[in-house]
Amino acid sequence: MASSTAFPGTVSADSINDVSGSVWPESAKRNAAGALEIDGVDVRDAVTEFASPLFVLSETEVRSRAARYRAAYTSAGAHTVYYAAKAFLSVAVARWVTEEGLGIDVASGGELAIAMRAGVPGDRLLMHGNNKSVQEIDMAINFGVGRIVIDSFEEIARIAESAARHNVVQKVLVRATVGVEAHTHEFIATAHEDQKFGLSASAGTVDEAVRRISKLPSLTLVGLHSHIGSQIFDAAGFEVAARRIVSLAQRIYDEQGIEIEEINLGGGMGIAYIEGDDPLDVDAMAAEIGEIVAKECAEAGIPLPALAFEPGRGIVGPAGITLYEVGTVKRVELDHDQIRTYVSVDGGMSDNIRTALYGAEYTVTLASRLSFAEPVLSRVVGKHCESGDIVVRDCWLPGDVTAGDLLAVAATGAYCRSMASNYNQLPKPAVASTRDGALATVLRRETIADLLALDPYAEERG
Repeated sequence: MASSTAFPGTVSADSINDVSGSVWPESAKRNAAGALEIDGVDVRDAVTEFASPLFVLSETEVRSRAARYRAAYTSAGAHTVYYAAKAFLSVAVARWVTEEGLGIDVASGGELAIAMRAGVPGDRLLMHGNNKSVQEIDMAINFGVGRIVIDSFEEIARIAESAARHNVVQKVLVRATVGVEAHTHEFIATAHEDQKFGLSASAGTVDEAVRRISKLPSLTLVGLHSHIGSQIFDAAGFEVAARRIVSLAQRIYDEQGIEIEEINLGGGMGIAYIEGDDPLDVDAMAAEIGEIVAKECAEAGIPLPALAFEPGRGIVGPAGITLYEVGTVKRVELDHDQIRTYVSVDGGMSDNIRTALYGAEYTVTLASRLSFAEPVLSRVVGKHCESGDIVVRDCWLPGDVTAGDLLAVAATGAYCRSMASNYNQLPKPAVASTRDGALATVLRRETIADLLALDPYAEERG
């Protein structure tokens, strides 16, 4: 008979029930019935109320992480820490992070509209984007967005014209690519030269952008922006980027007499998705970057600018999990007398595209009960008509996982619901929040009626 436990890296039956590691929300634990709890909420109750699949987001943890990032980077000289709207945004989340003292960086008119509806003050917002439309620029300027990040020469003219029409002087930063490719996936590294974002620091295009901005009365340059990537564990990239952006600020000051008042060093700090991931310590990293910038500015003989940061997924990512219901279990014989168990769930690449897109790795556990059955090599897959529809590529699950069980996938608060689609016409899952033992709706579940409402030919006929 083929064996299911001969692969390296096997785990014990006890260990696969553990939810105390760094990949899970801090409040995660098993209750007396063996089910997973978040903030005192039994995940079985959450699925009963909201159905499955379901994103569960700990409000408690989002707030505590936001407060920690704000405190750490404020101590390092930052005037603003910006929450990344693209990671996940809703009116509730926008209010949580604003109440904890953060700004928000938005990258589209839709994200801006949600921040506006949440009552976020305009001066707490920063607008990104490599191809902002005239409508989006008008919307941002009309609302009083504090800073717009210029990403091209065309945007200089567009933003200047819009600001003039609105009779305001718009604060802008220039996004500089500084030739740093962080240790991250190719698709999410954003500061090397061969990519769509920003203007080259080495080729002099940033300098030219500064010259053009300085001649336009409706714009005022407040600083430079650099972002080296996402899901970064190695501090070396931040150190190099900080030195290069300070050197660029010195060059602009020496050659044009323009003082750079602010440097936004982006962020992209990584989080733990699987045991063994070792994210950078927030407090230590903030202090180190602050010291580097201060040292470089002193040596360059230029005034120390204010700093700003965009931590990215670090605030919301670890605070979220996804719950799925198991539908079918299939055991497939592999080479060398091995067996892989395919566990099919009721979601998939429509609610988490990252595994298919980036080869992302995740941690999964049986969430509705304890099991001490022998662990088997498993692959958690979705219900879509794609062979690449994989949620967790390689994992160990109890050998008695069966239809009706609930699985929980950790660290899905960022870039899962926000990147969700309606592939195969699946409605998008709900997002529920937890706090002090209570559940609340963040986003309701989409319905088939929602999908049909977009189709003018779908009107019911008598």
